[in-house]
Amino acid sequence: MVIQPGRGLHGQALEEIGRRIVRGDYPPGSVLYPDQLETDLGVSKTVVREALRVLASKGLIESRQKRGTMIRPRAHWNLLDSDLLRWQGSSSPTDSFLEDLAEVRSIVEPAGARLAAVRRTESDLAAMQKALDAMAAAGTDADAMVEADLAFHRALLDAAHNELLSRMEVVIEAGLGIRDRIVHGAQHFSDSVPVHRELLQAIEAGAPDAAAAAVESLLAQASEDLVAVKSQDLGGAPTTDAAPEETP
Repeated sequence: MVIQPGRGLHGQALEEIGRRIVRGDYPPGSVLYPDQLETDLGVSKTVVREALRVLASKGLIESRQKRGTMIRPRAHWNLLDSDLLRWQGSSSPTDSFLEDLAEVRSIVEPAGARLAAVRRTESDLAAMQKALDAMAAAGTDADAMVEADLAFHRALLDAAHNELLSRMEVVIEAGLGIRDRIVHGAQHFSDSVPVHRELLQAIEAGAPDAAAAAVESLLAQASEDLVAVKSQDLGGAPTTDAAPEETP
């Protein structure tokens, strides 16, 4: 395991084991051997034990008497966990995973925009405007654009002033972040600033229907950009590999 600056051994072990499970290196039903992980990752027994404890809390593994630590079927995983979402999208996300994220966004964000148009405060508008300005200033800087885009959509959900809806940001940010990295990393994307500006103007005007329509237009544009990247086989395009098989 390569030591990454800014992360403790426990955090790095958790990341490495979690990624391996999610991408199918350890398929459901297989057994994890702590001693082997200690040797493989070059960490102590305590580090591995703590990493496995966290993975168990996320539903990825379970310990069974006389059978050891086993990988659980995907149906038991906490798929809305921020780490799991990140692990699934960090390497080569499958088409089905990207489609699931896009569908969730299409359900949540238009509804959130409608509420935001009615409930937004001046502080909410200022947060969205700040993010929009950052998007406009990002130019071709992919990292800056991704960061600003995430900030805008986070502010949009917060403007709905629904605590549970705001918690959906973990899914929205996963979908948006993965899509942005693929599209902006390939340097093939439409200028999304005008559509975001249209959305902000609708929210500022207190126009729920217009706000929802603007979000739907934005999501359609995002989908078209992703399809364009994939069809041209540019670097960073997602794979079409099937997700790892599950055992009953």
